[in-house]
Amino acid sequence: MTEETESGEPGGSAPYYKRVGEVVRKAEASQIEIEPVRRPAHRLEHFAMSGSREELLAEVLPERLLESPVSAYLATLSPSSRRPMRTNLETIASFVSGGRAQAKELAWWRLRYQHTSLIRSTLAELYAPATANLMLSAVRGVLKSSFRLGYMSAEDHARAADVPPVRGSRLPPGRSIERGELYDLFRVCYEDGKKARGARDAAMLALLYVCGLRRSEAVSLDLADYDPDTLEVRVRGKGNKERLNYAEGGADRAINLWVSVRGESEGALLLPVNKGGRIVYERELRSERDGANVPRRLSDQAVYDAVRRRQKEAGVKKLSPHDFRKTFIGDLLDAIGDLSAAQQLAGHADPGTTARYDRRGERAKRKAASHLHVPYFGGGTSGEE
Repeated sequence: MTEETESGEPGGSAPYYKRVGEVVRKAEASQIEIEPVRRPAHRLEHFAMSGSREELLAEVLPERLLESPVSAYLATLSPSSRRPMRTNLETIASFVSGGRAQAKELAWWRLRYQHTSLIRSTLAELYAPATANLMLSAVRGVLKSSFRLGYMSAEDHARAADVPPVRGSRLPPGRSIERGELYDLFRVCYEDGKKARGARDAAMLALLYVCGLRRSEAVSLDLADYDPDTLEVRVRGKGNKERLNYAEGGADRAINLWVSVRGESEGALLLPVNKGGRIVYERELRSERDGANVPRRLSDQAVYDAVRRRQKEAGVKKLSPHDFRKTFIGDLLDAIGDLSAAQQLAGHADPGTTARYDRRGERAKRKAASHLHVPYFGGGTSGEE
């Protein structure tokens, strides 16, 4: 990610104009016209491509285009993936159209190689490799939907999508949570004057840490996914893949306490709790037992807000829900050293992703570095002039 100045411009004034000049030269080389650049509020708006802009804008889709390729692409994704990918497409659409079109208003099927290559180079300059590649994946997905819907030929699709991924890597975001911090986080949950909210948050933190769940995985759990006898937790992860985790190490006590407060009604395991400390139920939906309320489902954002609230109450350093997952993987590898088992419990498709959270290599590197010594004489200078 690029550094931002107080005015919100990436990298300061000199790098800003240098970057704009580079992209303008790229655009001219690919016969893409660029409008005069204004200082942007959004990091991509100053890279607006306007060559053939009227052709790329589709504010009113032709009658023959009964289906938007953006809608068709998003429909293939899981619910938890649709929102971030839609945001990525809106960013790209704003970039391509100079802020004049939303994702569904853009004629994606008219993108050609010169457009997608410029999109790639701009994303590579402004975002971390993983983020840039995720955004490129969204573009490729819409291009494929455009081809499948018959809006572009196989040759045009193949050429437009033939851009290489952005190379490079970054260290995993976030931090590991110390034992003392975990103690303080759970303590403030159990000391909460609103019993339902405290019990719910303790169960939530237990699932995030002991099971290493993603936010979307935690909120998608139903009561039936937790077995208090075997301590199995059935998790639906990315790609609609199921796996089993285990509420060991005292996590079962936190979950059982919450279930005793929550009740045995079917539906989501984690429920909203209002400001009055009452569990919120959805009265319009009913189970087979007449008159029984089916509880609502907690949102991803509510998990984030709850973690941040408990972090402030506990007085620990800033953290996010993903930090529990990072700590889970690191502690697991420290304890058993089995990368394969950690990969399966974390729900990673690639063992290389799990290995990035392994702290053992960093400790070895630190120990090796400690054997090097630099002579220091800064404290004994004399004879100053």
